[in-house]
Amino acid sequence: MLLPLRHENMEGRRWPVITIALIALNVLIFLGTHWTMDEQVQQEVPVRKQILILAATHPELQISDPEVAWWIGSLRTGNPKLWGQIQQQSRLLQGVADLRSSAPEGGSEQEEMNSLVQQLHDQEAATIRHRFAFYPAHPTATSYITANFLHSGFLHIIGNMWFLWLAGFILEDTWGRIIYPVFYMLAGAAAMLVHAWTNPGSYVATIGASGAVAGLMGAFLSRFPTMKIEMIWIFGFFRSYRFKAAAYWLLPAWLLMEVFYGSLFGASSGVAHWAHVGGFVFGAAVGYGVRLSGLEHAAEQGIQEKISWVSHPLLAEANEQLEQGKLDEAAANIKKLLVEKPNSVEAYRMLQQIHWRKGDTASCLSALEKLVDLAVASKDTEESLRAYHDFKSAGGQNLAAPVWLDLCRLIEDSQDLYRAVSEYEALAAAYPDQKQALLANMAAGRTCLKRLSDSSRALKFYRAAAASTVPHVEWEPTISSGIEQAEKALSRAPTPAAK
Repeated sequence: MLLPLRHENMEGRRWPVITIALIALNVLIFLGTHWTMDEQVQQEVPVRKQILILAATHPELQISDPEVAWWIGSLRTGNPKLWGQIQQQSRLLQGVADLRSSAPEGGSEQEEMNSLVQQLHDQEAATIRHRFAFYPAHPTATSYITANFLHSGFLHIIGNMWFLWLAGFILEDTWGRIIYPVFYMLAGAAAMLVHAWTNPGSYVATIGASGAVAGLMGAFLSRFPTMKIEMIWIFGFFRSYRFKAAAYWLLPAWLLMEVFYGSLFGASSGVAHWAHVGGFVFGAAVGYGVRLSGLEHAAEQGIQEKISWVSHPLLAEANEQLEQGKLDEAAANIKKLLVEKPNSVEAYRMLQQIHWRKGDTASCLSALEKLVDLAVASKDTEESLRAYHDFKSAGGQNLAAPVWLDLCRLIEDSQDLYRAVSEYEALAAAYPDQKQALLANMAAGRTCLKRLSDSSRALKFYRAAAASTVPHVEWEPTISSGIEQAEKALSRAPTPAAK
C-alpha cells in the first residue's frame, strides 16, 4: 500500500476554513446517511432476488423498467458463467412458495414480474441513493454536486478526506476562499460528466468525492510541479519504507495507473477510474488557466491585504519568486529580511523550502535547526517537535548541543518522560566532551530516579556524569547524591526467589 503523508509546504498563511468546512460537511453527511443507505440496500435484496430468479427461469418475460432491464442484461452478458449458475439454481427453487410470494393470485409470470418491478421501483424512488447519487443513464442537474458528498464506507471517506486535506489547503492558501470552493464543485461535476461519457447508459450509482479530489491533485500538479511529497510504502506486517518524490512524476504516475485500470476493468472494478482521470485533467487545465488569466494574482493581492505574515514586501516578493522557481532571487530577499528580523519564523520556513528545492541539504538543515531553536525559545512543544522531525527527515543527525539540550528540557516539561530520557541519552553520546553532555546525563539520571522509578538507568547516567571529562566540581555534590540515592534504591529492590 502506497500512501502520501505530507508535502513540503504544510504551513498555510491563514486557517484553511473552506477545506476544513468541506471535510466537516462530508463527514457529517456520511454519518447522517451511511447506515440508512445500507439499510435501504438490504431492503431491496429480497425483491431483487425474486426478480432475478423469475428472469432466469423465464427469459421470455418483458421488463418494463429500463433500470431493472439494464441490471438483468448486464448480469446476463457481463458474467454468463454466473448467470448460468443462477438459472440452474432457480430451476431447482422454482416451486418454492416463498420465492413467489408476490405473485397475484391466479396471475401469470408476466404479471408477477410487473408487480415485482413496480415494487422495486417504488422502493428505490424513496432511497437516498436514488435521490442524490449520480446515474450516467439519467443524471440530474443536482446530482453532479450532491453525489460528491455521499460515501459508501469508512475507508472510502477517510481516503478521500485525507487527499482533500493534503491538496486542498495549499490551493485554498494560493487561490483564496472564492476561487477555490468554486473550482472544487466544478471539478466534481466535470469528473461525473467524464464518467457518464465513458459509461453511457449505466444505471450504477456513482458517489464519492474522489473525482473532485482528483481535480485538486491535477491543480496541485500544474501549480506546484517541483514540490516534494513524502510517501510511505507499507508492505508485509509492520514493515514500511518512506521516500520523497516530486509531484511532476508522482502524480502523472498515479494518473497513468487510473487510465490503465479504467481501460482494463472499466466500471466492473467498482471504482470510477475515468471520473478520476476526468477530474485530474480538468484540475490541471484549470490550475494552469487560473494562473495565466490573472485571477490567481488578484486573489493573492486580496489575501496579502488580510494577513500579517506576508505583509513585509521582501517576504511577499520572495514568496512569488519561490512559486516562479527563481530560487536564488528568493533566497537573497529572505537574507535581507533576516538582517532586519533575525528571528522571523516565516522567513526561516521559506528559506528552508528554498534550500530544499535547490538541493542544498546543509543549508536546509541549518534553517530547520534555527526553526527548532525559535520554537523552543517560544515554548511551543508541538512546533519544536515538528521542526525536529523535519530536521531528521531531511537527513539531519545531531542538533547543536545547546539547542538540543533546550529541546530535551522542553520535552521533559511536556511530560513525555521516556522520549526526554532518550533524547538526553542521544545528546550525551553525540557530544561527550561538551558541558551539555554532562548536564544531559544528570537530567536523565534525575528523571529516571525521581519520575520513572528506574534506579538502574539512573545509576548508569549518574556514573556517566561522574566519569565525564568535562570539569564538574560545582556539580559533584549533585552527582554523588544521585549515585547514592540510586544505589540505595537498588539495594532495597526485592531479589528474585531461588528456584
